[in-house]
Amino acid sequence: MGGVSFIVLVLIGLNVLISWKGFNDLAFFDKYKFQVGPIVNRKEHYRILSSGFLHVDMMHLLFNMLTLYFFADFIIQFYASPKSMFYGDYSLVNMNLGYGMFLLVYLASVIGGNVLSLFMHKNESYYSAVGASGGVSGILFAAIAAFPELELRIFFAIPIPAWIFGILYLGYSVYGMKNNVGNIGHSAHLGGAIVGLVATLIYFPELLQYNLLYIIGMMIPLGALGFLMIKKK
Repeated sequence: MGGVSFIVLVLIGLNVLISWKGFNDLAFFDKYKFQVGPIVNRKEHYRILSSGFLHVDMMHLLFNMLTLYFFADFIIQFYASPKSMFYGDYSLVNMNLGYGMFLLVYLASVIGGNVLSLFMHKNESYYSAVGASGGVSGILFAAIAAFPELELRIFFAIPIPAWIFGILYLGYSVYGMKNNVGNIGHSAHLGGAIVGLVATLIYFPELLQYNLLYIIGMMIPLGALGFLMIKKK
């Protein structure tokens, strides 16, 4: 796939710089983190995006940036010319389109993840969260939608097909969100994953023909999420 794209390095750099500022400036961190109360009551909607560039600690930042680093160029190349991946037709490769779609999906996934969090925790004024996990989940699931047979490695060691990982990840996220498992923003992960998956299917609908069974499998836990959302109303 070649070297890491400049736009990916810029995005990682922004996450590092803004997170580092947050590590050392609590007032800055509190002002820009996702928190239901200020968003709903004071209309501080910028937090829905700004919180995606803050992290709790260095390990949180490192894990998200490593995941982004490993998957970003896969999906940039796909967005640049999906037909080249399936038909070997490299005549319509448009790298600017690839970069633009990558950035759009990443940012939309950050926003989508936090919008879902806002909906699921709308009655919890003190609920707060930070992290690029929504955006990273969006890019990860865009890659899974395009390359479901790609081999992933859990904890960088245990091999697993991407489509199986996708089903397990979504299923655990729905379970974790319903049962408040751990200090993890499960709803942000889910919202970002949904945006990445759906955006990629809209961008190249032929994936429904090539990867239909894999995609149906991933829709099962999302159906459970839909049921929970209906009950939440």
